[in-house]
Amino acid sequence: MWTAYLILTVLLLILTILPKIQHSHWIFRVPEFGKIQITVFVLFTIILGFLTPGKSEYFWYYQGLLLVMLIHHSIILIKYTPLYPVRKYVQKYQSSEKLHFISANVYQFNKEHKRFIQLIKKYRPDMFLTMESNRDWKQALKELEKDYPYQHKVTLENTYGMHFYSKLEIESSQTHYFVADDIPSIEAHLKTEDGFTFVFFGVHPPPPSPTEEETSKERDGDLLSTAKRVREIKKPVIVVGDFNNVAWSKSSILFRKTSHLIDPRIGHSFVSTFHAKYRLLRFPIDLMFHSEEIFIQNLKTLESFGSDHLPVYCEFFLDYEQDEKQEERIDHATKDEKDDAEEMIEEGKEEDGERDTVVTEE
Repeated sequence: MWTAYLILTVLLLILTILPKIQHSHWIFRVPEFGKIQITVFVLFTIILGFLTPGKSEYFWYYQGLLLVMLIHHSIILIKYTPLYPVRKYVQKYQSSEKLHFISANVYQFNKEHKRFIQLIKKYRPDMFLTMESNRDWKQALKELEKDYPYQHKVTLENTYGMHFYSKLEIESSQTHYFVADDIPSIEAHLKTEDGFTFVFFGVHPPPPSPTEEETSKERDGDLLSTAKRVREIKKPVIVVGDFNNVAWSKSSILFRKTSHLIDPRIGHSFVSTFHAKYRLLRFPIDLMFHSEEIFIQNLKTLESFGSDHLPVYCEFFLDYEQDEKQEERIDHATKDEKDDAEEMIEEGKEEDGERDTVVTEE
């Protein structure tokens, strides 16, 4: 048991230190995803230490190191729990009607189209976004077009297709390719029946991983390019999608500060979505951010429909009169952070992601 205790302590220390090294290779970025699990294992290892016979004379040094790691991770994670105080807001007479959307990485090779269609029919969102949707998904989703007459479709076979469906009028929409010509983002300008306008952004940058992109350069460049575009828009904005990132990473924080958007997970919950099949190894990588005119009332995951991601469900309303009340939740980038963001955008554009035009299931 003592050997297991030492191995766990060293491994947890490595996993804690690696994300602190600002290198874009996936080895340094992937441990960010597992911060929740790492924190649990740190606590487990502390308890294991007390139960282990034959302790070394350095036992209390190891325990002290583990305690420092536990405090470090907890300080970061507690912001994404109900224990962190944030103000709550209610609809008023000048607010919009309540709106709902669903965002889902459907997994390109998931053939259970009917389960997703039934999910949409069950919750009846005002709009929904699909990611990894290809020709098969586009064909299957035609069943919903009568109820969702406004659409913006980017059909691809490389696992980066995106489709947006809305009951609300789409006044205009466009597809952005910020860092690569095969990684789209959708920008849709919407108008509600009660006269409110806002912009829905759908994003899905590539992840840093041993099986996909070697570095996080394209992901970070794409997200920060979106953030710059958001700053140009003079309307309420929601940015939604599979960020392939976690809210506490440097690039997510830079995204939030550069875009001047709010992270609704702060003071709420992690809303972990991936992997849908493994509850204990589930990461919060399907994110959303919003401007101060948008007030989130409910944010949660829904039931699985066969994808490797759980869908995200959100209820919100718009209020132009109360927007100043949320300004305190907006962080602004420093000059150095703005310079970092520009550098990451350029690195993302220069990075040559090696993706097939058509991806087949292995």
